[in-house]
Amino acid sequence: MSADAPGLHTRPAATVRPYRPDDRAAVLAIGADTAFFGAPVEAFHDDRRLFCDLLYRYYVEQEHDAAWVAEGDGEVVGFVVGAVDTRAMRARWLWRVLPGVAGRMLTGRYRLGRKTWRFLWREAVGALRGESPRVDLARYPAHLHVNVAEGWRGHGLGRSLLEAYIEGLRERGAVGVHLRTTDRNAAACHLYEKMGFRLLDERPTVEWAGLVQGPVRNRAYGLRL
Repeated sequence: MSADAPGLHTRPAATVRPYRPDDRAAVLAIGADTAFFGAPVEAFHDDRRLFCDLLYRYYVEQEHDAAWVAEGDGEVVGFVVGAVDTRAMRARWLWRVLPGVAGRMLTGRYRLGRKTWRFLWREAVGALRGESPRVDLARYPAHLHVNVAEGWRGHGLGRSLLEAYIEGLRERGAVGVHLRTTDRNAAACHLYEKMGFRLLDERPTVEWAGLVQGPVRNRAYGLRL
């Protein structure tokens, strides 16, 4: 998750607007280009299509009406997606997204190299070790993912996207929202805290072992609406 420094809702040369279906390719590209602490997903994954299908396909197909994008110089340069009800989203993801991904994996439509298998193994180990920070979904039922393209960070677009998404959640009656990141995303963590998000839980993770130097801690932030 790659956000940026604080800013206003609309910035010179960049505007936040609702997501449109023709934004899909740009949103997925930014999601993949920023997946590794703001850098491209290929650092730990062989096929960005698999990564995007697992993480973002649901949002651009099932809850795209809640998404927002930042547009600058005529192109999408950032986005925020998420789910109003995380429990319901997980159920829909299992039935509507996972079977298709599994089918494409079994029929060889993704590149499944060493990086991907190592990442999936670390994900499994992390789950067994309880590395995912706990979130009370009764208090923070919604969640979000926000990313800004390299070259557009530091201009307030992350804050603008978050403000738009949070406003939309309030209109939908959500009582709280959460997000997940790591302590390595220091600028993003600072932004979340400045906007009123509070740290709900953090736990050490081995997910990035061998990919970054030093320890990494998974974090969950929440905001009551």
